[in-house]
Amino acid sequence: MTALMKLRYIATAAIAVFGILAGAAQADELADIKAAGEINIGIFSDFPPFSSASADMSIKGYDVDVAQKIADGLGVKLNLVSVTGQNRIAYLNDDRVDLLMSVGYSKERAEVIDFAAPYAPYYIAVIGPAALKVSGKEDLADKTVAVNRGTLEDTSLTAVAPGSAAIQRFENYNSVIQAFISGQTQLMVVGNDVGAQVLARQDELKPEQKFQLLSSPSHIALRKGEEGLKKVVNDSVAAMIADGSLDASSKSWLKASLNTENLKD
Repeated sequence: MTALMKLRYIATAAIAVFGILAGAAQADELADIKAAGEINIGIFSDFPPFSSASADMSIKGYDVDVAQKIADGLGVKLNLVSVTGQNRIAYLNDDRVDLLMSVGYSKERAEVIDFAAPYAPYYIAVIGPAALKVSGKEDLADKTVAVNRGTLEDTSLTAVAPGSAAIQRFENYNSVIQAFISGQTQLMVVGNDVGAQVLARQDELKPEQKFQLLSSPSHIALRKGEEGLKKVVNDSVAAMIADGSLDASSKSWLKASLNTENLKD
């Protein structure tokens, strides 16, 4: 055997061993969760209606419903871990959590983490009273609209609103909601997380979603290479869609039926 052949043999063997070790590591990640009998899932602790403290101080919400379904599918205990927007990617890659809820997809994030199938609708919507007929951007003409200044809602609204629309910009969501509820504006533009809180509480006004300006569904994030765990997550989401439990969670927490079109990137 020549020296070059020996080098090629060694390189081929090394690649094969690396592949075996990588496959074992992937299998071990899922096996470790099952062996431990628990899964750690990172959530925002104050992100209603996706996750927030209830009257008994336990964390409840749309994300919690889905996280519990994943844990049940694995046959393990669910541990919810509070994370922030600043630390959650580090928590995931440092193995402090196994999964992250409510992560928007981006090419930059995809370089350092992996994404399971989208499971939660997130979109920006125009909301108004049922009595006011608005079905598209053209109907914003001559209407007063409240929006949070400098946000994605603001830029999305500004891009499509007719020149005669009176956009009133406020410094926070509470002010946007108050302007709408008090009748200072006829409409408001917010994300469906904020909108769900208004839809749930204003029986007299009977607010409803008129139309969407932008959709960007939330994913469940996991570390790269965890194909076994990713399949479990995807299967759990698919099962929730098939058996109607995800629609039930949407109605309960987001105050709207689940439209699977909103689960497309």
